[in-house]
Amino acid sequence: MNLWPEKEGVRFIVSRELGRLVRWLRILGYDTSYFDSIDKRDLLITALREGRLIITRTSAFKDHHGLEMIYIESDKVEEQIKQVMAKLGLIIPQEALFSRCVGCNQILENISKQEVEGKVSPYVFETVEQFKKCPDCKKIYWVGTHWNNVKKFADRLGILSRK
Repeated sequence: MNLWPEKEGVRFIVSRELGRLVRWLRILGYDTSYFDSIDKRDLLITALREGRLIITRTSAFKDHHGLEMIYIESDKVEEQIKQVMAKLGLIIPQEALFSRCVGCNQILENISKQEVEGKVSPYVFETVEQFKKCPDCKKIYWVGTHWNNVKKFADRLGILSRK
């Protein structure tokens, strides 16, 4: 089984009908590009140029040969994630969770508590010690209740490493 894709070089490009899957793959730590165009040719060219594996539900790609591609069967995000992980034999280490910006896909950077003062709610500032920031869109992240919810979700799907 493969671990975190950063170590394996797995990079995805996901077609426009799978927006929720894009967000979840980023939450799980995967370099995931969102392709928001209907031009299938551009999707193929971008995937080849950037060395990305295509994930799509577009039936026009279903029988396309010669490219690395996963055709998603389900319309439920839980099943979509399980299909991708099973197809590639991937297991996510806990440290991969929330390592990328959900909005723009950049790798998050650690920042000091002092740097977030006035940028997060007073309650979060008082109760949280570790923060991360997207170097591109500047969104600030921290371990909150969503962290445990994501861990439980990934564990329930059987894709989270036990280490």
